[in-house]
Amino acid sequence: MRNFASNGHIAALVTILIWGTTFISTKVLLIDFTPIEILFFRFVLGFVVLLIIFPYRMKLQHKKHELLFICAGLCGVTLYYLLENIALTMTLASNVGVISGMVPFSTALLTMLFLKDESLKGNFFAGFAMAMMGIFLISYNGTANFQINPLGDILAIAATVVWAAYSVLTKKISSYGYHTIQTTRKVFLYGLILMLPALFLSDFKLGLNRFTSPVNLFNFLFLGIGASALCFVTWNMAVSKLGAIKTSVYIYMVPVITVVTSMIVLKEQLTKLSALGILLTLAGLVVSEAKLNFKKKGRLESRMVK
Repeated sequence: MRNFASNGHIAALVTILIWGTTFISTKVLLIDFTPIEILFFRFVLGFVVLLIIFPYRMKLQHKKHELLFICAGLCGVTLYYLLENIALTMTLASNVGVISGMVPFSTALLTMLFLKDESLKGNFFAGFAMAMMGIFLISYNGTANFQINPLGDILAIAATVVWAAYSVLTKKISSYGYHTIQTTRKVFLYGLILMLPALFLSDFKLGLNRFTSPVNLFNFLFLGIGASALCFVTWNMAVSKLGAIKTSVYIYMVPVITVVTSMIVLKEQLTKLSALGILLTLAGLVVSEAKLNFKKKGRLESRMVK
């Protein structure tokens, strides 16, 4: 059981370490690509990679499971990224950064409402408060830029709820024993299909000549293979082993990794407030993970993905 849980923590940590650095690749690609084009191309690449790695066809146990995959693709691929991208055009990036820290709380609410196999203790809320305070300090860094942008902020909140729904759906799907790569690939497929209406409504173009640039190609390989194919598999593995709530707590680390990456790659300076924010965020993660206990109902939640 300890090894089982440890593998889940490692998978979650690997996921967040990569996701915390994707902003650099996205920022570079935005010079030649629109947000919807980046989203579409990275998940097409991710789907192809997973198909090559594990080309076996999935056999559903029940037809009703298809609806779960459709919903997971809609939430985890299409809606989450579209809502977040649109929110970034309507509100401050710092607002989105702080609001994204609400993912564990949203996940906890949805998990207890729909799965009813995990319950929380006070330490989760203490860790959440500490982490949110830390993320706030990191995001605003002593500036006076804080301002509420109702529509953009609401869309950012909607994005956190959508991602929480994806984690809950992933947990439910994992209980059926499907192969993680197959489930991730199927989620990508539905996410891409459901993304098509957005492509037609936007200024989407193939423009394959843009991929001849080594910089663009490298960043798409990173986003498609690393941040999409690999990270969605490891995130789904973590959720299946640790549960939706405990895995979502690792989201707290994203702004921390972003700050550290900015220091290394963009040569940005670490301020005292950012350093304090990092310490508070990490403390919130430790408190939540160390003391977040679950009460099991029914069968023990240790079905390994075959």
